[in-house]
Amino acid sequence: MSNTDTIVILIAFAAYLVLMIVIGAIYMKNTNNSEDYFLGGRGLSGWVAALSAQASDMSGWLLMGLPGTVYALGTGQSWIAIGLFLGTVCNWVFISSRLRKYTIKANNSLTLPAYFENRFRDKKRVLLLVSSIVIVIFFLVYTASALSAGGKLFNSVFGVDYHVALAIGAAVILIYTFMGGFMAVCVTDFIQGSLMLVGLLVVPIAAYFMVGADQVKPILDQSGVVGGASAYLSLFRNGDRSYTAVEIISQLAWGLGYCGMPHILTRFMAVKNQKELRKSRVIAIIWVTISLAAAVAIGIIGRVYLFPTILGTEGNASTESVFIEMITKMFTKDTNLPFVGGIFLCGILAAIMSTADSQLLVTASSVSKDIYKDILKPESDEKKVLKVSRFTVLVVALLAFLIAWDPNNSIMGLVSNAWAGLGSAFGPIVVMSLFWRRTNFAGAVAGIVSGGGAVLIWDYLPLVHGQTLGTATGLYSLVAGFALSILCIVIFSLCTKEPSQEILAEFDEVKNWKE
Repeated sequence: MSNTDTIVILIAFAAYLVLMIVIGAIYMKNTNNSEDYFLGGRGLSGWVAALSAQASDMSGWLLMGLPGTVYALGTGQSWIAIGLFLGTVCNWVFISSRLRKYTIKANNSLTLPAYFENRFRDKKRVLLLVSSIVIVIFFLVYTASALSAGGKLFNSVFGVDYHVALAIGAAVILIYTFMGGFMAVCVTDFIQGSLMLVGLLVVPIAAYFMVGADQVKPILDQSGVVGGASAYLSLFRNGDRSYTAVEIISQLAWGLGYCGMPHILTRFMAVKNQKELRKSRVIAIIWVTISLAAAVAIGIIGRVYLFPTILGTEGNASTESVFIEMITKMFTKDTNLPFVGGIFLCGILAAIMSTADSQLLVTASSVSKDIYKDILKPESDEKKVLKVSRFTVLVVALLAFLIAWDPNNSIMGLVSNAWAGLGSAFGPIVVMSLFWRRTNFAGAVAGIVSGGGAVLIWDYLPLVHGQTLGTATGLYSLVAGFALSILCIVIFSLCTKEPSQEILAEFDEVKNWKE
């Protein structure tokens, strides 16, 4: 890539980043209290709710992690995408409407921990504290994955040192999240989600036609894929062997995580009304269907389009840079349209930023609203809570920056660990609290602690001949954590006192609520 091309792409990046900061400044004027900062006054439109939820969900994983693993190992890695598609559909169809209603009915809960506290009438604030700690722990790792992706993007495109690139990306995300809060995050995520979708569609389709349909299999064989092109393109092959049931279950299980993701669930809570929510549901499902299919296509077509370069080999970029390398080649070498290429590269930056900003905001809400305001300093006024929120955003960004410091960290690995932890800790109790009338406080505490704890034990403690349970069994920790959490919720709820009549009446009211 020539110096001129680099400058043109840099201009596109700069314009995009300035736009994000301007949006943060605009919404800073309208952010007067914690409800504005965390939920935008519950005034999200259908389009903004849908695209911001999905953009904040998919992150750099969609444009780097998933295409990279498909590029390296083949179409069989699509089972993750299938699981995520099913999880998205179930989340929007079954969870979104009832959670929105319940958080309004349960004392206008602004955060997920506050919803748990209000739902189960936890006067000792045990649920508030436990769930806030879980959010801080796992969102630090999740935010670090987004910052790491940003560092790799700038490093790959501009040749900037990874650590300098990491600092640039973190600084911009920090500025507009710090200033504008929830509405700034949602509006920027709406723009970012639109940009991601355009890039996901245009680049693989253009590359496919440039290569030619009849050349795909021959070039795959030449590129040295394990097992040959037929195995590489098979959904049921993992290189030179068939997928095992455990592997397929583990990848499909990613879909279980959706109902426990605070940064997605807050979008449901913030939608203006049921009509807008129904609109959001359709938009979000269409968006995720197209995006996941396109991300898988990038991994496959990228293997062909970039040949004879083989990513991940000595001297070449990692496999997670396949989309970046495709855009760079297509718009600087094959078509000489570097500014257009810069805009599409901003789509990757958009994916990264749209997740990091949401995670920063949810973590800030847990610390400032749930821990500081509700537990430590109940007498604090709204302005003080807002200041603590912004300070928390700063601290969390710094800690995530330190976790992401190692350039050898896998984006896929970081996301996998955080997704499992949040999905196991919160997913079961969100589902049970909305749909099982008998769920009580003891069950809620047991579900959160057992789910989050199971993931930490499964992934990090070497209990089997020096190996973790995850490595020894090949089973994704989310499966084990989710199942254990459900079991604990049921057992502890049935073995302890039934919920009060007040709680049961509220459950029935939400169940029968027509808006």
